[in-house]
Amino acid sequence: MKTLIIAGLAAVLAPALLTPVWALAADWRSPDPAQTLVIDTTKGRMVVELAPQVAPQAVARIKLLAREGVYDGLEVHRVIPGFVAQTGNPNNQDGGGSDHPDLAPEFTFRLTPEMAREVTFVTEASDGRTGFLGSLPISAVSAGEEARARNGRVLAWGAYCAGVFGMGRQAEPGTANSEIFVMLDSARRLDRDYTPFGRVIAGFDVAQALAAGEPPETPDRMVRVALAADLPDAERPRLEVADPKGEAFRAKVAAQRAEKGADFTLCDVEIPAREAPR
Repeated sequence: MKTLIIAGLAAVLAPALLTPVWALAADWRSPDPAQTLVIDTTKGRMVVELAPQVAPQAVARIKLLAREGVYDGLEVHRVIPGFVAQTGNPNNQDGGGSDHPDLAPEFTFRLTPEMAREVTFVTEASDGRTGFLGSLPISAVSAGEEARARNGRVLAWGAYCAGVFGMGRQAEPGTANSEIFVMLDSARRLDRDYTPFGRVIAGFDVAQALAAGEPPETPDRMVRVALAADLPDAERPRLEVADPKGEAFRAKVAAQRAEKGADFTLCDVEIPAREAPR
């Protein structure tokens, strides 16, 4: 996600101009601290909004490993600029894992009618739709296929745009364990092949600044990984994220679509964030 920072949080966010269109409180939402992962690295802080609706097993594993302290101190052992940064293996190499069993793939999910009401679609075509479930970009089958679905549950999957976090794995699909990666740019070829579990909502510049290499000569580290709900109040990120259901976000998407024309895609859409008003 090319995270658009609106204001404040000096250690996390770069200041940017707040235009009047974002002035309404209804255009913003507060992430759930129980579904917000805070990754403090040697380059700064990343804040990740988790997506348990999309990958419940992966999100549960990330929370477990964070609470066990498994991620604390681990190296970002593989960073390919313009593609991906990987970390999360206790042996600081590809191919490692935690003491917990591997996870089944969660490459796709079923979008229930209740969940569909939470999605803001930004493209609709005869062969499919794309949009946002919270901050996570997703793809889904077309409206026509949805209308034909007998149980109202339609196929959907996370879209690997910049800033999306996913579970690493070995060659076999059911081998995700503890390794995680963050997209440094869009790579939609990963869709439906790796489990997405969240997206950076603040600190994407930190991800882009991680030392490059396979492995890096001097790797950066995750100093501390914790759920926002588990942190002392004074250490929690105080963020608001643009609500995709808000008028300002819809206007932003319309402007980008008009500018890009036929080249417009889901991954062109940035998710604004700002320091929560006190």
